Amino acid sequence: MTIRLRAHHLLCLLTWAGKGYSPAFTAGFTAIAGRIAAGEAVAMVEGPDDVCVPMLADPGCHCRGGSVARRDAQAARDLAALLGRPLAPGQRLVLDPATLARMRRAFAGGAIRTACAGCEWSGLCRDIADDGFAGTVLPAPQPGRLRA
Repeated sequence: MTIRLRAHHLLCLLTWAGKGYSPAFTAGFTAIAGRIAAGEAVAMVEGPDDVCVPMLADPGCHCRGGSVARRDAQAARDLAALLGRPLAPGQRLVLDPATLARMRRAFAGGAIRTACAGCEWSGLCRDIADDGFAGTVLPAPQPGRLRA
């Protein structure tokens, strides 16, 4: 199978430590992170993705909002520049340990966090990055491996 992800959720995944909007959201995102850690491919999508599924029935769900679409566009631009490849809908990628380490280095250094501006979780994510990504669902890198 392939996991459907919107671009900004690639950033969220880097610091995912099991804290979310609801128990269903948290369980779903944790399962997705586990599948990615096991090597399952990701397919980029526009709009709600597999992470959003537990929230879509809520009438106040932000997953279809314009601010989230803008966050996705910025994340896609930043990540495409970092990875040297497009991240348009339909593009597929495998987040192997080397790619995750590269993304985490860039995230820790602030290079790919412009899409995080204004996100209610950005403080938590910053703290997790500052702590070397300890406690994240995806395996944390070995100490010292994210130093520039």
